[in-house]
Amino acid sequence: MPLARVELHPRANFDPRAWYFDLPVIATLRDDGIEFDSPVTVIVGENGVGKSTLVEAIAGSWEGGLRAQDSMWSAGSGAGDTDLRNHLDCIGVQPRPHGGCFLRSESMHQLFADEDGRRVRKTDAVWSELSHGQSFLRYVAERPIGIGLWLLDEPEAALSFQSCLALLGVIADLVAEGSQVIMATHSPVLAACPGAGIWELTDEGVEYPEWDDLDVVRNWRAFLDAPQRYLRHL
Repeated sequence: MPLARVELHPRANFDPRAWYFDLPVIATLRDDGIEFDSPVTVIVGENGVGKSTLVEAIAGSWEGGLRAQDSMWSAGSGAGDTDLRNHLDCIGVQPRPHGGCFLRSESMHQLFADEDGRRVRKTDAVWSELSHGQSFLRYVAERPIGIGLWLLDEPEAALSFQSCLALLGVIADLVAEGSQVIMATHSPVLAACPGAGIWELTDEGVEYPEWDDLDVVRNWRAFLDAPQRYLRHL
């Protein structure tokens, strides 16, 4: 797999009291590092437990080790991103494979933009004519084949139920080609990705439950079974 382990290695301007160390998953990363032992890692948990903070920091660290010409891998960091990426080391295969990308809904259109002519194919321009979900799926499904790291932050924001199923098929294809996928999600559909290692982030740290035992699965089942039990309290 492209990425096997992530470790904290403080560099210039490191702040050991930074707020993100209050997140249990980031504290775990600081103290022990984090291992990736599955081609697909699904990260779930309530809002605020650190899913996006972890994924965006790994993405920033990984991108920093790519070649300058691999500029389509990510739209770059956002104003809300932390500096944690500057203090991480991504340990894995060398040379680092440049396939894959970092996709999150808030920067997707920036990544798809063609302002400086960095497109791989002329047909990429049609993405602007598609719906949010359609363009997301086509971007992932039609990238040039090549081993790499795919980091997806809550991709269900762009996808319908059927499109979530389609994304699972695309992920299976990426893994078959030798790529690795790390995905943060609130979707029980995406969390059911076949063969994935599941991480559930909590206020205590990282747990590794089965899909049936996930809070997001139990909660959706209970709601769909009897919506009024929840809606009457609104």
